[in-house]
Amino acid sequence: MATICELPEDVLVELLSLLPARDLIHGCRLVCSQWRYVVDLTTLWKRKCQREGFYVQALDRSVSDWKVFYMLCYLKRNLIKNPRAEESFKHWKLDKNEGDRWNIEDLPGPLGREIPDPEVHKYFVTSYGPCFKSQLITLKKEGYWNELMDEKRPEIIVKDWYAARFDCGCSYELTVRLLSEDYIVLAEFHPEPVVIEQWSDATWREMSHTFNNYPAGVRYIWFQHGGQDTQYWAGWYGIRVTNSSITIGPQT
Repeated sequence: MATICELPEDVLVELLSLLPARDLIHGCRLVCSQWRYVVDLTTLWKRKCQREGFYVQALDRSVSDWKVFYMLCYLKRNLIKNPRAEESFKHWKLDKNEGDRWNIEDLPGPLGREIPDPEVHKYFVTSYGPCFKSQLITLKKEGYWNELMDEKRPEIIVKDWYAARFDCGCSYELTVRLLSEDYIVLAEFHPEPVVIEQWSDATWREMSHTFNNYPAGVRYIWFQHGGQDTQYWAGWYGIRVTNSSITIGPQT
């Protein structure tokens, strides 16, 4: 009876492609030189991409490393926790909480509008004093190892949704920083504050930015947003924010 090591290469690729990536890298690759060779094959990782729906034929010429491409697709998710206020303020640090402080309301809210995403049901809302909240994302804890970030520099995509209520003006600010191990700022996105006048259309709008070609050494991502109303009314008449996201994906 033949052993598994005597199987043709294409059969071994097919079998090993069924296993989780962690088992391939930390287990199978260490079995013997033949298995290490097979685990490192482009065809194996391309097959895994096909199995899990990450592959489209148009990518054939643009993907330089199918193993890295697979890992980035597998890891891709929103790194912001509790982005839609479903868990109150859990995971958020309230950096400034003035006026009548941050609050949470149900969509569409007083004199507001629904957001385009039907899965979003709540939002955070600011008051008449400065209100800012933040999250610090540790990339290694999220599965993004140092060599991956330094050598491949995958795209880091930031999105945030904001809106005003119809009857009050407000301001909105967003700051996102890529930080080193020592919390040195390596890259930053900090657009000019958005000022929305009273009697606006109350439409939800998206702020977005993609970090490309940033310096090596990124270990953390710091995200902060907020603002206040511009008429200093008691209550929660300031900027509304929800559905924030940070995703890391492959460059193709």
